Amino acid sequence: MEAYILDWLNILARWLHFIAGIAWIGSSFYFVWLDDHLQPAKDPADDAKGVGGELWSVHGGGFYHAQKYKVAPARLPATLHWFKWEAYATWLSGVFLLALIYWYGAEIYLIDRTVAELSSPAAVGIAIAVLAGGWIVYDLLCKSPLGKDEAALGGVLFVLVGILAWGLCQLYSGRGAYIHFGAVLGTIMVANVFFVIIPGQRKMVDAASRGEAPDPGPGIRAKQRSVHNTYFTLPVLFVMISNHYAMTYGHAYNWLILIAISLAGALIRIYFVARHKGHASPVPVIAAILILLAVAAAIAPGRRAVTGANKVDFSQLRTVIHERCTVCHSANPTHPAFPAAPGGVVLDNDQQILAEASRIHQQTVVVRAMPIGNLTQITEEERAIIAQWYQSSAATE
Repeated sequence: MEAYILDWLNILARWLHFIAGIAWIGSSFYFVWLDDHLQPAKDPADDAKGVGGELWSVHGGGFYHAQKYKVAPARLPATLHWFKWEAYATWLSGVFLLALIYWYGAEIYLIDRTVAELSSPAAVGIAIAVLAGGWIVYDLLCKSPLGKDEAALGGVLFVLVGILAWGLCQLYSGRGAYIHFGAVLGTIMVANVFFVIIPGQRKMVDAASRGEAPDPGPGIRAKQRSVHNTYFTLPVLFVMISNHYAMTYGHAYNWLILIAISLAGALIRIYFVARHKGHASPVPVIAAILILLAVAAAIAPGRRAVTGANKVDFSQLRTVIHERCTVCHSANPTHPAFPAAPGGVVLDNDQQILAEASRIHQQTVVVRAMPIGNLTQITEEERAIIAQWYQSSAATE
């Protein structure tokens, strides 16, 4: 019953996280696009009122006229819409999922004792410290003199993000490392909203409500953090779906793959931001495509020659599967964490094993993502049996 309740908490929290994330990222992308498409106000009266730019658009059968003030209007409207709860709901639901899946189930999804011998409290404590530390380091860098030079700041942040990816992959399972990498970036993004963007906007609103000229400084700092958030977005989205692709997080160089794909995502976003402004160079997106192609080529599974000496009998494979895999991958799993077979993959009989042969080989030998966290203590010799059987059977097809 506990596993069943956890599954319902998982699906509901994941659904909320997905919905809130769409709302947050959608509004963020829209306002970046809007800022980059503003044109000078055509009406002299608007210019006199302090309008810095305007945009006409059509959507859903209606015409819209958006105006942005250089600082603030002379008199604030009665209703002013804020965009913050989308970010907060995304982070809160994400942290709930992180705690539910990776911290509560640390022995399954977070800890891999072939990577590092960690206890559950130590693994979770380090994770919390990394989440908080990531924001503190980032915030201090942005407030330092380095924060005034966007190119230099970007270079330093990329190096630190690379160190973060490498470090997490030396501590946790590949899947756990990837999701915590994304959680650090996501925490930075929502902390930017909570500690910088919204407080800056409040100061501007308070000044305008008193009839004072708002200090543009908070708005400038908020804009910087908002731009950073848009570059973090695609790497975070990749991490959110990465648990479906063990070929990335299960690889021996998973940290390097994570850095490369994150860089590709940031480059793609850079291209689209520049494209909004009307002067986009194709170089960033071409570089991103080349990076992704290079990663795909580098991690492509190789194939060894099959000889009579390394052929194995199916009965040997069956023994390994039943001892190491059907604890979870069964119509009636015996592991308490899994009320049903993960991914619907059931390996109770020979026909089911043969039907999933390619996936078994990919997950246990090529990317070594299964058994998850090596819960069933599969040995290298047993992985070799799976590899040799698969290669020999493929060679005879």
